[in-house]
Amino acid sequence: MQNAAVIFLSVLLSAAFHPALSLVDGYLPNGDFERGPKASDMNGTVVKGPYAIPEWEISGFVEYIKSGQKQGDMLLVVPEGAFAVRLGNEASIKQKVKVVKGLYYSITFSAARTCAQEERLNISVAPDWGVLPMQTLYNSNGWDLYAWAFQATSDEVAILIHNPGEEEDPACGPLIDAIAIKTLYPPKASNDNLVKNGDFEVGPYVFPNASSGVLVPPNIEDDHSPIPGWMVESLKAVKYIDSDHFSVPSGKRAVELVAGKESAIAQIVRTIPGKTYILSFVVGDASNSCEGSMVVEAFAGKNTLKVPYQSKGNGGSKPAALKFQAESTRTRIMFLSTFYTMRSDDFSSLCGPVLDKVRLLSVRNPKA
Repeated sequence: MQNAAVIFLSVLLSAAFHPALSLVDGYLPNGDFERGPKASDMNGTVVKGPYAIPEWEISGFVEYIKSGQKQGDMLLVVPEGAFAVRLGNEASIKQKVKVVKGLYYSITFSAARTCAQEERLNISVAPDWGVLPMQTLYNSNGWDLYAWAFQATSDEVAILIHNPGEEEDPACGPLIDAIAIKTLYPPKASNDNLVKNGDFEVGPYVFPNASSGVLVPPNIEDDHSPIPGWMVESLKAVKYIDSDHFSVPSGKRAVELVAGKESAIAQIVRTIPGKTYILSFVVGDASNSCEGSMVVEAFAGKNTLKVPYQSKGNGGSKPAALKFQAESTRTRIMFLSTFYTMRSDDFSSLCGPVLDKVRLLSVRNPKA
């Protein structure tokens, strides 16, 4: 018995002092690119050596861009701080990071489109990868925050961001800045809620000084969701928002459905055929000048409910509930916004209703 206790304690200590556990949620080393190449490693804005940018390995046509810099008449927007990198045709940046094998992680980064109209990014941590289209700008400031998730298959992984574009101008490519990582601990369903992560409190890293929210791409481009438990089943992203910058109905996090019916979030839950359930949730607005008539459509299997919400754009919420009888052992619940909406103070920024506090409970006495 004593030997077993010693072995158990040894395992605990080895886990506690595992070097991979030194990973802290937040910026990757030089994730804001404020530490740049030496003058000898630059040819104008082009970075010459593969290891010229501290903490990063680069490949292809990579530029080191300073805030305020122009390309012709176009101002190159640096999302964070004074510097960013631009990835030209087939260019990439890579960094190796210590992680814990088997755990899930989310990457958050800023990206700004420049001169190419069909820009997209390939982000990968082997064997996971995803292509993030950047044709849609969700903010009028020229850049958006994106999240992407992966499961670590070893104690060290290489995070790679690659521009697969083939533009006539090799310099035409997205600006990349502010790259951070966060460990995700997938929540479980409970007797109090059959929906996992129904309050959206577990999600990607949100920068303390970023007031735009974080875009979560569709599941067709992301095998592991940055919002554990949830899939984005649509052509467009949903936005993950925080209470420091937005009005959130409950807790510190919520989801904004920013692209009408092209922005949907879903989860498959365990149910018992023939049993009655109540799917409850809260809809509202993020207090971001998103005004007008909104409708959130809720689905539970073949059952639907449309919840109207009249937004004044200054925060507010209302509860709703959908009662249904399960037809199988797995029921898909899904939420989407009926309409596209633009902010009243900025007609170039997409917005929409906020979804929060999603709960699913069985009804003991459905006739009561």
